[in-house]
Amino acid sequence: MGARYKIIDTLGEGTFGKVVEVKDLEMEHRMALKIIKNVEKYREAAKLEINVLEKLGEVDPDCKNLCVKMLDWFEYHGHMCIAFEMLGQSVFDFLKDNNYQPYPLEQVRHIAYQLIYSVLFLHDNKLTHTDLKPENILFVDSDYEVVSVYSSSKKTHDLLRVKRSDVRLIDFGSATFDHEHHSTIVSTRHYRAPEVILELGWSQPCDVWSIGCIMFELHLGITLFQTHDNREHLAMMERILGPIPYRMARKTRTKYFYHGKLDWDEKSSAGRYVRENCKPLLRYMQSNSEEHRQLFELVARMLEYEPAQRITLREALAHPFFSKLPPHQRLGSDRARCSGEGSTSRERSHSLSR
Repeated sequence: MGARYKIIDTLGEGTFGKVVEVKDLEMEHRMALKIIKNVEKYREAAKLEINVLEKLGEVDPDCKNLCVKMLDWFEYHGHMCIAFEMLGQSVFDFLKDNNYQPYPLEQVRHIAYQLIYSVLFLHDNKLTHTDLKPENILFVDSDYEVVSVYSSSKKTHDLLRVKRSDVRLIDFGSATFDHEHHSTIVSTRHYRAPEVILELGWSQPCDVWSIGCIMFELHLGITLFQTHDNREHLAMMERILGPIPYRMARKTRTKYFYHGKLDWDEKSSAGRYVRENCKPLLRYMQSNSEEHRQLFELVARMLEYEPAQRITLREALAHPFFSKLPPHQRLGSDRARCSGEGSTSRERSHSLSR
């Protein structure tokens, strides 16, 4: 990487290229370097990501809004390279390494709160992230302790428990400004909102839907919509959330509906699979405690079919589910933000548009 960066380790690989750990020989510290394949479409996406990160850096130089900090970018033999602060594992990788044992409720609360706070910052600055998923939420430090779980005095298994649940939001490669072209299909399948599948156009509320799916997954350790097919995805939504509104069914140009009803054979093997693997949302509740009810109430509000009726992130921050968040975990003037008093920050945040 020229004379300045020395590669120490590979952190991960994806379709776009790979992420390596490097040592900055001038500054003597370690960073994560995203090296993009020398392929035109990935190069263009990287330039868009750099643009978004530069704008975010101008508005929030100290990363108070929990978006990952870009430290540098450069081109190297046709590869776009973006240097970031070093972070820990993603909340997805930690979940996987923990045998898909869900996070404790107070950690779900803290992670969800930070995610909402961070994405609200994007929304306030006329951006939609469009690819929110557990893989794109990284712990600042994923150091953990091992907790032994006992049932009736017999040790059953060991659980990993992350010591600090502070997170950062990453991957702005698909983030879209309000005034930019909105591609028809966005988001990773399992976190994709109904208006995207039905090609009805999308904006910030599609991020809210994704966050609802993520909160469910962190709390239960399972993916809410485990499918790879549009029609099956819609059938799962109906099984979990009730019928898709007639207005959306009539308006879509996709071929998934017949006379405003989902064209779905419940007796087919796919129909049986959906019936056996999905149930109405509230039946996933494992406790009837007040805080569990609040969590599911908030998730249900995020999973409203109609984007205009979906809870906004500013409203979500004020939801009773977050009232138990300890004071040291609250960010900035979040009470002011919730009540709308915090609009000064929006005036200061010279809009990010290009």
